[in-house]
Amino acid sequence: MNDTVLDYSRYFWQGTKVRLRPLRIEDAERSFISSLDSPSRQLLQFGIELPTSVELLKVTLEKYIGCKDADGVIVFAIEALEGEHVGGISLHSRDEKNGLFSFGVVVDRQHRRQGYAEDAAKILLKYGFWERRYQKCNSACVDINEGSIRLHKKLGFSEEGKRRRQLFLNGEYHDEILFGLTREEFDAHLEI
Repeated sequence: MNDTVLDYSRYFWQGTKVRLRPLRIEDAERSFISSLDSPSRQLLQFGIELPTSVELLKVTLEKYIGCKDADGVIVFAIEALEGEHVGGISLHSRDEKNGLFSFGVVVDRQHRRQGYAEDAAKILLKYGFWERRYQKCNSACVDINEGSIRLHKKLGFSEEGKRRRQLFLNGEYHDEILFGLTREEFDAHLEI
């Protein structure tokens, strides 16, 4: 299959800039490199993490390999269409009864501002709304995460409120901004 050129043009998990794929054990090295970007990790609300290693991350990633549902979370790697790993995205906070879900996305620093997060999120939103029949996506970010705020607005999310002094980062309390997007809003935004 190495010599075969694959046709991804009709593949559900591919957008215009990226494709989503299952995590692999070899992604642990990339995860380790990402863990060295402490300011970005804080904005993802991870805070300052304890030191880790590639070996420890292999153990952590093992439960997510192959799109396994681990504790209600499914994690995908984000690849640029050329095959380079550029980040990760997760589907979580799934509520079948009420038709709700959420997502989290991270793009490695050197690949930011190229539309990868937006494209990956659209794929995951399409899956949540069109395949899983969820009716609303809820999301949130810390008030100083300007990239995440821009992303939510680009995707058509509405700001639904904020929780004051919800997150403690770098010695200060920050507000958490709450966003929501309904299936109908998502569909209308795709038509624009």
